[in-house]
Amino acid sequence: MALLIETGLSNWISDADLAKEVLHQSPGADVRTPDTIGDPAEITMVAVSTLQDAHIERLPNLKLVQKLGAGVETIVGNPNLPDHIRVARLRPDAPAQEIAEWFLAHILRAQRHLGDYEAAQRRSEWSPKAPRITSETKVGVLGLGTIGTRTALMLKGLGFQVMGWSRSPKQIDSVTCLHGQNVLPELLGQCDYVCAILPSTLQTVGLFDADILAAMKPGSHLLNAGRGDLIDETALIAALDAGTPGHAVLDVTSQEPLPLDSPLWQHPGVTITPHVSGWHLGDALADVARNFERLSSGQPLLHEIDRGRGY
Repeated sequence: MALLIETGLSNWISDADLAKEVLHQSPGADVRTPDTIGDPAEITMVAVSTLQDAHIERLPNLKLVQKLGAGVETIVGNPNLPDHIRVARLRPDAPAQEIAEWFLAHILRAQRHLGDYEAAQRRSEWSPKAPRITSETKVGVLGLGTIGTRTALMLKGLGFQVMGWSRSPKQIDSVTCLHGQNVLPELLGQCDYVCAILPSTLQTVGLFDADILAAMKPGSHLLNAGRGDLIDETALIAALDAGTPGHAVLDVTSQEPLPLDSPLWQHPGVTITPHVSGWHLGDALADVARNFERLSSGQPLLHEIDRGRGY
């Protein structure tokens, strides 16, 4: 039994460095990379950022796909993935903190009018503006898993009014938590900022259509660091032109990299970051090592996905 680490990414942590860290967590484990793969029939687990059909085709004894992150929709939605192959994700603390900081950075940028001051500087113009008052600012956090909870508590700790929303009931100390799609428009209409960190499921794909966008507070900010398929981007452009919402900050888009001809690039109401809100895995690679050990010994896996539900 062997573990193959093959992220499929050239602009992230290298496969060799990831393998080195997994071996540090589990000395003696049979950990391989594309350069040291050996006999593909010996691979029983693959750790990936994106699952390729080539993995399924060339690894005949594959039993587990370990996602090096949280979003697993493209894996569980792959029609070529046999039913017997299990899927697990990570719940790392490091990127949860980083994504919460990403939300906070963009909120504070708007609160303190930093974009306006940068534009004023280019015009050699001295134009003071009163910052928005934190305690009078309401933020909605959509998705109350590890990352959403971290985000909600960080913002609440800084004095923002915070409301959370999820599919099923959740409780977070000092945060007003709502659930169910019928209450979403009401929440959106109250919030100055909406932080979306939702998974991709049948219920969330295209959730932010023209009607939901129209329910947002005029001039509000929509920040998405979850999945790009949450938002109907054509509807978003029209909504931004109408001022509801007033601005969108997108770390994820429906197609990545974002095509050069996408109108999102040049729209004055859009800020794009290239899927960088959460970068480091921190100590989560220990869970990759533990899952390889658990798979080998027949123990329950950490963070295994229910393929039927998609999360």
